[in-house]
Amino acid sequence: MLPVTVEHAAQTPSIFLESAYFNFVLKAVYHATKTVLAFLQRDSVLYWPFLISTLAIAWLAWRVGSAAPDPGTKSSWRAFSRSHLSRELWWHPSARLDYRFYVINGVVFPLLAAPFLFGEQVVANILNSLSTTAPGLAAAGTSTGVVITLVFTVVFFVAYDLGRFLAHSLLHDVGILWEFHKVHHSAEVLTPMTTFRAHPVDLLVMAWGGALVTGLATWLFHRFVHSGITFYTFLGLHVMIWVFSLIGNLRHSQVWLSYGKTLNYWLISPAHHQLHHSAEPRHHGCNRGFELAIWDRMYGTLCVPTDVPGRLQFGLGDDTDGRWRSVGRLYLWPFRLLAKRVQGALQARRA
Repeated sequence: MLPVTVEHAAQTPSIFLESAYFNFVLKAVYHATKTVLAFLQRDSVLYWPFLISTLAIAWLAWRVGSAAPDPGTKSSWRAFSRSHLSRELWWHPSARLDYRFYVINGVVFPLLAAPFLFGEQVVANILNSLSTTAPGLAAAGTSTGVVITLVFTVVFFVAYDLGRFLAHSLLHDVGILWEFHKVHHSAEVLTPMTTFRAHPVDLLVMAWGGALVTGLATWLFHRFVHSGITFYTFLGLHVMIWVFSLIGNLRHSQVWLSYGKTLNYWLISPAHHQLHHSAEPRHHGCNRGFELAIWDRMYGTLCVPTDVPGRLQFGLGDDTDGRWRSVGRLYLWPFRLLAKRVQGALQARRA
């Protein structure tokens, strides 16, 4: 081993800092590139097939579906463009903020949150290591039949949807978390980019909810049904999530698309989620689900939309609407509001 000289010892911290800085810059560039090229990322809602399907379904709904214009109004492409592709909508101050926040948070979130993120397999492995009972009915081997794979595919999807619903409900019902979820609901207009208007704390809670419930479902299947079970995928994504992603961007849009009287009690349509973003007090906290409406029905938060296009005002519905118009405020205001909440609670306790 070579002796460490005084000169080498002095250079070591500098070399370490330079290496850490280089790695940080490299990661930042990587995440920035992924963010800008999201239309090529198969796990992004901005993947190009999802964008094309969004436009196609929106146009179809405009012509013949529940989003059709009022009688007497021309249903031409020009009329559709004026209603849903206008500069007034896509260049609204709130929409422009969404674009800036999307790019910045696309770099900031993975750099800050990476150590705190985990997937369902991590949860399944932890549960397996904590289990002290016999292996149960799990079969050996890695091959599975079509039926059992199909069952697991559906169960995993239901678990994923339930996990997101539970996390979303926590964001609405727990005062501390609501201060961070306000960032998402502060949007004054809805475009697909509003999907990404979420504080890092908000994103972490949503990621944990999905991972915990799907991890539990994965562990149960691996332990009691088949050790090599997996779900069907399409282009690397869970097949059912891929299918629902074809229409997912319309949840954050001005296109009023309802599934009809019957399906609206089972599935969350884009119109459901637009009611969720409504600034009207009677809509606050409703329709928290993402794909399945059964969770909201069980929890008492389902608000069924009509087939007639609604005229909604979006936002928080308080005196802060129109004031969340900088990236700095989206990041920092939740902490300020949280500090006020804690201070108020302490003062109430003292009184």
